[in-house]
Amino acid sequence: MPKPPPSHKSGAPKGASSKPVIAKALPKSRSPIASGSKDRRRFWLNYPSRQITRPIVWELSQKFDVIFNIRQASISDEIGILCLELEGDRAEVKAVIAWLEAEGVKVEPVEIGVIES
Repeated sequence: MPKPPPSHKSGAPKGASSKPVIAKALPKSRSPIASGSKDRRRFWLNYPSRQITRPIVWELSQKFDVIFNIRQASISDEIGILCLELEGDRAEVKAVIAWLEAEGVKVEPVEIGVIES
């Protein structure tokens, strides 16, 4: 009777890497970094109570070619406040802001470098 192949702890075939698979980067056509007029800005988003459970950040990630970074968030039953950094083509960032406002989210720029006293 032939011997069964030795088992591997990772469950991967012999010779296969047990390292985790990292998601592929966006193709150049979708990469905001490949763009010439790159913009990076932070905004405060204020969600009304009817929008709190809606995955708006996920929706914008599917609709627009931007990189986003959630810097801070606070959610309650009455309001959601989120500091979101957006990076991408200047026109695309403006399109994100217009879309958020049309969806009922109040968008305000984060003031960095306020005059110190």
